[in-house]
Amino acid sequence: MKYKFTPGQNPRVLIIQKVYAQLVNKDQNITFEKHRFKKFIKDVVLGTIERLELINDEVKNIENNFNLKNLDQIFRIIIQCAIFELLYKPNLSRKIIIKEYLNVSNFFLNNSQTKYLNAILDHLSKKLVKWMKMILSII
Repeated sequence: MKYKFTPGQNPRVLIIQKVYAQLVNKDQNITFEKHRFKKFIKDVVLGTIERLELINDEVKNIENNFNLKNLDQIFRIIIQCAIFELLYKPNLSRKIIIKEYLNVSNFFLNNSQTKYLNAILDHLSKKLVKWMKMILSII
């Protein structure tokens, strides 16, 4: 079943907004309003914030391939949330995760930034797949 969301009801828009609000104002309590995907939103927001150090290490690892130093904070947050989902939500297809974040990026970024985000997320997902295959071959 396909869901149509307005920008204010799209789960990933809400995720990005909540992560941004928390990073800008660390003293603020995060509240989660009633939503059909409330559990998913809460898992991704809290998971991204809790694992931010690990996620930022992943971002640093790709800085050799992409110039990430002058990115907007919202661009970084989109990457961070996508990395969290790619790492910790294995039941979701990586292609779906990338597509959803690209769709959401249209609310926050201009077209050229969305194309750059696509390249970054595609690179990250391929790297993570190789890493997961390596881990599974060891086990």
